[in-house]
Amino acid sequence: MADKSWKAFERVVARFFGTERNPLSGENSRHHTNSDSLHPTLYIECKRDLSIFPKKLIDLIMDTEEKASQEGKIPIIALKQHRRKGFYMLIHSADVLDVASEVVEE
Repeated sequence: MADKSWKAFERVVARFFGTERNPLSGENSRHHTNSDSLHPTLYIECKRDLSIFPKKLIDLIMDTEEKASQEGKIPIIALKQHRRKGFYMLIHSADVLDVASEVVEE
């Protein structure tokens, strides 16, 4: 029996980070983590269906990808929560290494 598509996605993401999918993620896990992977230092949560993302986020991703493509640049979306230090970055998996090489420490 073939994997359900969400399980296959979790497996792809886990392998991207050099680990394996948590076969029973959540409370049923016998691996002492709720993460979707068994990575020792990264907590990875995988969400596959675009239906869970707000339309504004999908529109922002598509718009940013289009504009970056026109300029020959790598698209990055930075998300900041008010009154919290730092920010989150939304980067396509194919661009992670290129983006990491551009990070400048302050």
